[in-house]
Amino acid sequence: MISLSNFNLPFHGAEKFGIDKVLSRFTHKNSSRFMKHTIFILLSILLLSNIVRAQDVPGLSYPVDPAKQPHPEIPKGEVLKFNFNNSAIYQGTQRTYWVYVPAQYKPGTAACLYVDMDGIQFSAPTVFDYLINKGEMPVTIGVFITSGAVMKNDAAVRYNRSHEFDSMNSDFVNFLLNELLPDVEKQKTSDGRAINISKNANDRAIAGASSGAICAFTAAWRRPDAFSRVFSSIGTYVGMRGGDQYPELVRKTEPKPIRIFLQDGLNDAWNPLFGNWYTSNLNMEAALSFSGYEVTHLWGNGGHDGKQADAIFPDVMRWLWKGWPQKVQNGKSNNNMQSAILADGQTWEPVNEIKKATEITTNAAGEIFVRDSTDWLYKVDLNGKTTQIVKINGGAIAGDAKGGINFIGQNGSGLFAISSNGKQVTISKNVNGEKMVVANQGNTYITQSAMSRKDAGKIWLVKPNGEAVIVDAGVRFASSVTISPDRKQLFVAEDNTNWIYSYVIQNDGSLKYKQKWYWLHQTDDDYSHVADMAMDNEGNLYAATNMGVQVCDQNGRVRAILQLPGGAVTGLCFAGADFGTLYVICNGRLYKRKLKVKGVPSWAAPVYPQSIGAG
Repeated sequence: MISLSNFNLPFHGAEKFGIDKVLSRFTHKNSSRFMKHTIFILLSILLLSNIVRAQDVPGLSYPVDPAKQPHPEIPKGEVLKFNFNNSAIYQGTQRTYWVYVPAQYKPGTAACLYVDMDGIQFSAPTVFDYLINKGEMPVTIGVFITSGAVMKNDAAVRYNRSHEFDSMNSDFVNFLLNELLPDVEKQKTSDGRAINISKNANDRAIAGASSGAICAFTAAWRRPDAFSRVFSSIGTYVGMRGGDQYPELVRKTEPKPIRIFLQDGLNDAWNPLFGNWYTSNLNMEAALSFSGYEVTHLWGNGGHDGKQADAIFPDVMRWLWKGWPQKVQNGKSNNNMQSAILADGQTWEPVNEIKKATEITTNAAGEIFVRDSTDWLYKVDLNGKTTQIVKINGGAIAGDAKGGINFIGQNGSGLFAISSNGKQVTISKNVNGEKMVVANQGNTYITQSAMSRKDAGKIWLVKPNGEAVIVDAGVRFASSVTISPDRKQLFVAEDNTNWIYSYVIQNDGSLKYKQKWYWLHQTDDDYSHVADMAMDNEGNLYAATNMGVQVCDQNGRVRAILQLPGGAVTGLCFAGADFGTLYVICNGRLYKRKLKVKGVPSWAAPVYPQSIGAG
């Protein structure tokens, strides 16, 4: 006789799933003992491996977790209700939120935080009372919010739910961190206790269902420094406002310290117009697993509803908070581009005290030069010593093979060079532009964005003798520019699109065979502005974008995304004694990171990477 006690059951109450009842639905009273025995074994394996659950069988229901039931002896927390109508991020919106404060909470110690979209769901206050009392989760304040609505004459003229929850930008998490949660901490309990919430991401969980689920994930994805635990129920990772991009972005982006529980059902199809909810959740789970995240899931047979999530919620909380206060860790991704370029144990670290940095380049010694927003030019030597050199009336800067620094003057004043002693020399008076790159033979390429339809997207070639000619036009909003390691191609980024163009450089410096080549990612507020570009000795391109450093292979595909907590990357270059350190500007600050690969500055001798072929 087979007994369920022989198995290690994955969830509380699983031994009550009633396999005997399931068996009766799959067999007939005249079925042979062998058939009944075989089906019993198969169902036991399927049930206990979460492939089939008892709740998926008509007429059966979930076992009731003791945390879902009231217990008179357990201290009950308090639920407070408030309105919030003063958002600067979502102007004109009104919404309600509730705050759960456990009985065990003491204001002298900051409590952990649980945030849930769409108000109170999953019987959370009752579950929290039980789990906190049993020590199965920490003392946690719950904040349950609704999406906003713009009202006129007591009627909604605009429902904000999809706009707030389905969008992939930082607006909602900024709303939480800068507006809603500060308002929560202004409140007091009925007995006068102040509300004190931990600011540590490891002490914070966020959850939601459907659009609320993708909102919860986006909040943690955008701000892993603010949330590290996520419960996603029937998540809307579909083509509604770009959520279908998440599996691809997860695979390409360095893993973040987030623990994630996914739940969905086989028959989840809220609106097939936008995609398949169940398949999209399978894709998310596969991407998170591939990228080394601590992720688990429970798939049922249900639809777009909260039945399964409600039933398993206590175990979800037990899993999300397991081991606390141990920190949720970054995982190790299977991304082969990350493995090829990232050195183990190396992370981003700040370089120096230069503030409001705007431009960065390097010289032949591997020293870096930085221009700040006040037009001062600084040098940072190989020992990290920073020296203020000279104030320049210019924009973009670029190093050259002679150790000098070139810059483009403001208001069309020309192209200039600065020697190591700060002396300024005019190279050409006939050019203007935004970005430039100096080739190894001394030619300089300058991009000029469209000032009008007539002169849209000029690319200038300035020869060593100062002669300036236009070698292409028509790239709308031409921005950053760089040269391939073998010196055969010039790459020019086009703002407000996904594209970086490729040109083949001719012997006289002219350009031929223009083609859209690199395709970059962008989502919502990550519009495609390429602030800077660099190349490594494997032929990979590094693009400084609002999303981070997007690393592309030789055939134009983004293979890795390196992000910094500060957000947009506005400048980058390889430098250091061996050019094996990537320097970036993020939020006006300078950071560095040692890589496995070496940079190839545009003015250096040609390097010929091994071709990856056509694949």
